[in-house]
Amino acid sequence: MKSKANHWKTIRAALVTGVAAALLATPAMRAGSVATPDVVTVATVNGPQFSAVDVPVSIRDRSGTPLGLDQPAGQHIQAYSIKVTYAPASAVQSITFTRGGVTTSLTPAFESSPSSPGTISLIDSFSEATNPIPFTLNGAAPGNQVGTLHVSLSPTATPGTIITLTLDPVLTTLSNDSGTTSEMLSNGALTLVNGSITVTPSVPALGHIALLVLAISLAFIAIRSRF
Repeated sequence: MKSKANHWKTIRAALVTGVAAALLATPAMRAGSVATPDVVTVATVNGPQFSAVDVPVSIRDRSGTPLGLDQPAGQHIQAYSIKVTYAPASAVQSITFTRGGVTTSLTPAFESSPSSPGTISLIDSFSEATNPIPFTLNGAAPGNQVGTLHVSLSPTATPGTIITLTLDPVLTTLSNDSGTTSEMLSNGALTLVNGSITVTPSVPALGHIALLVLAISLAFIAIRSRF
């Protein structure tokens, strides 16, 4: 347990250092020399009113970035901090952020999902030696799913409501498992694609009587069609 805590302290310190360095970088450095940055994407989906909606969150590993499968061992994407702001918050009854896709079966060295009103995050770190994340290098967009936002829509969210899901441009970062190399929007090595949920009309389930009436009607039509 102590080693895991120390492991995360190292990563957290590296992420803080990386953010500070990016903020102090010159404009030329901020523009970045990465032609095809890695990408974090929140999906855009529809969700029936009164329902629970799952929204995939993905990472696309592209060649030529500081981190990735095309880099030497120790420089692969093995940790991430993904923070999402959702609005209007009143349209969301509850929300959780869990691992999904290629990280579902992995065992993280550290995991946390802090939240505050209108925001939720997923922070994971995996050992490259024992739990390498099986990304597909240069795969089709949006890349590999690493997490899922589980959103229960508020009863007050009417059809046509759009709930925006915006990635935090500072606190959304990728890292290697030792926390010595980070990718973020400000250093030009990461691109963010925001998502949304559009609330659609709910389709009420047919009751037993309605199903019986429908079955009788269909049977009657079938009999008549024979004559």
